[in-house]
Amino acid sequence: MQPEKRLPVIQKPKAKKKSRSSKRLLVFLFIFFVTLLCILFFQSSLSRISVVEVHGQELLTAEAVSQAAAVKPGDHFFSVSSERIVEQVKTLKMVESAVVTKHFPGVIHIEVKEFPKVAYQLGDANQPEAILADGSIVPVSSQVNFVMDKPILTGWSGAEAMKDKLCKALASISESYLTDVSEIKPDPTESYPDRIKMYTRSQFEVITTIGYLPEKLKYLDTYIANLKENKIHTGVLKLLEADTHAPFDTDAGKSGASSKDTKTDPKTAAGASGTPADPKKDPVKDAKSEKTNTKDSSRN
Repeated sequence: MQPEKRLPVIQKPKAKKKSRSSKRLLVFLFIFFVTLLCILFFQSSLSRISVVEVHGQELLTAEAVSQAAAVKPGDHFFSVSSERIVEQVKTLKMVESAVVTKHFPGVIHIEVKEFPKVAYQLGDANQPEAILADGSIVPVSSQVNFVMDKPILTGWSGAEAMKDKLCKALASISESYLTDVSEIKPDPTESYPDRIKMYTRSQFEVITTIGYLPEKLKYLDTYIANLKENKIHTGVLKLLEADTHAPFDTDAGKSGASSKDTKTDPKTAAGASGTPADPKKDPVKDAKSEKTNTKDSSRN
């Protein structure tokens, strides 16, 4: 038998080394151009804040909110955190909450919610100041156009505890019940340490207490409407245990006589319909007249 012949091993071509080096070059060039584009982008105006929008504020200015947020046009858009802006804005005494949204390219939107204001007062140089529900005072900027749509508190120096109690009571009352009240001042007595005096835009003076205020104020507009129906357009309303009306004491020394109060039973006034009784009617006189009419009819 003839011995077996072995075939030589065919070696693979070494041409792939060139292809590997070309791939590495392509990857390097790709990384280089991506890095270059990132550098150019972050140096361009597209990566910077162009506009800071502020909405929702009433007593604060947009400039004050932007300054507290510590952001301004020209800052880097991606280096600013929304959470950090919210924390910065909430350091303002008037701000209850804030919501920040970022819109590419370059827009920062800040939505502000202020604490509810319950009243105003006039500070030094008659500068208006807003009073919040917790009794804290915030000066109103002269750059803000606003309307004093809340009562003005006067004469409360030295009665801070009573004032804080009043602010909490006003915060619990619907705004619609306060539209006619223009001014509130303290008027304490031994019987009513928290008594207050209010002046309405409809030319009435109202005396009540802070404790009675949330309940009595619900019927104030109805009381005044009933009085005006009876041709009574001014006077003093006492809303305490009993609700009474009396004219202003313009001539206290005349004949040494005082004006008689017109009494209104609060239970009757706050009936099922929520409408107070006619303040001109005297229940005692009505009862006597009914008895007289009954006797006359029996004689006939």
